[in-house]
Amino acid sequence: MLRAAILDDEIRGSKILAHKLAIFEDELQVAGIFNEPVPAADLIAGLNIDVLFLDVEMPLLNGFQFLERLGSFDFEVIFTTAYDSYTLEALRLSAVDYLLKPIDEDDLQTAIIRLKKRVTEKAKYKVIKAEKKPNNRLALPTAEGVYIVDKANIIRVEAMSNYSVFMLTDTRKIIVSKTLKEFEPVLDDVSFMRINRSVIVNLDFVVKYRKGDGGTLELSDGSEIEVSPQKKEALLFRLF
Repeated sequence: MLRAAILDDEIRGSKILAHKLAIFEDELQVAGIFNEPVPAADLIAGLNIDVLFLDVEMPLLNGFQFLERLGSFDFEVIFTTAYDSYTLEALRLSAVDYLLKPIDEDDLQTAIIRLKKRVTEKAKYKVIKAEKKPNNRLALPTAEGVYIVDKANIIRVEAMSNYSVFMLTDTRKIIVSKTLKEFEPVLDDVSFMRINRSVIVNLDFVVKYRKGDGGTLELSDGSEIEVSPQKKEALLFRLF
């Protein structure tokens, strides 16, 4: 069940919206209705909501100033306003939607669908993040010393005979006298995958997948890596 709050300085407007949201009572509960932004700033944080239906034009604090006053927040935002001149600001805040008053019920339903998708994706991300190993740094012994790198900065690792070459986001290449197989156990979290016999890639840097027998991955550094046909299905599952 999603939890929502409404902040609108017009009492009538907030009641109308609450009435329209009652249609979705099986999946969304209105946990609070506020008509003054200043006191609402202190109360909304304690409601543990998933979404705030936020009016833009309000006295003392407009909707954007209200969010700025909060400082940080983890709920989604759906703006509700009689004006269409704030769309760009809403996009910059990654708002779920921007609904013009009087709010059309079909537009409201579309916003709820978007909200559910956003909340689901956020929950998946939290699970993935929780499953990641706490040690996010890797020691790479080389002939001249040991480099300590953040796993997040590894774009890919390529096999070179009995060596492994680490390609990093700062364009460095670090050659380590260990095989790719030896690094698989320490690069086994959600970001990394061995896509053929010779390469482990960081999936966070994939920018394009090209179809083919196994397909080809294009990475953010411009490199193109062929995917083994045996790895294709697992890779597509991980990516999409």
